[in-house]
Amino acid sequence: MATLPEKDQQIIEAHTGLIHRVVIGCRNRDMVPDLDDILKQAEQNGWTQLVAAIRKILAGSRDEAILKTLDDEDAVIVSSILRGLQNPATLPDLNKGIDGSMAAPGIAAMIHGARSGNLETLQLLGTMAQQMLNAGGDMARIAGIMRPLVKGERDPDELSAGMSSDGRKLVLQILEELARLDRH
Repeated sequence: MATLPEKDQQIIEAHTGLIHRVVIGCRNRDMVPDLDDILKQAEQNGWTQLVAAIRKILAGSRDEAILKTLDDEDAVIVSSILRGLQNPATLPDLNKGIDGSMAAPGIAAMIHGARSGNLETLQLLGTMAQQMLNAGGDMARIAGIMRPLVKGERDPDELSAGMSSDGRKLVLQILEELARLDRH
């Protein structure tokens, strides 16, 4: 990802999960069944302009004119979404300051989509796995379990072998989210 001003980078890192989920939702809305709930909650928390812009993107708009109505923080988030739609390699790194509560659903949605044969999601998963591999540590190990997860492996001990407690926790959150997605 290109180097951004520090403030912009911090904004993107804080919203990485949302950015990834919106990009996934634009490609295949079924992959993020809880996206509407997330957007409703964000709206209730006062993010009305951001949610309106995201809804326009989800409806197919890719016009950067939607940035004009946003404050600086919202514009940074929406710009990242638009860049990610044009080129998934520009998506923010899921490894930095990873928040499992936001990362696990996005990762699980991509695994679920790849498992069901969605080529775009498989490509996005590959790009994300490469970023995770480059980060090293637990992120590299999680990148290494993407293929087994897509193929249906669900044994948490097998999947989290050699990981720190944070890595194991993220694997468990991914597995919980996959189980939820598989039930739907």
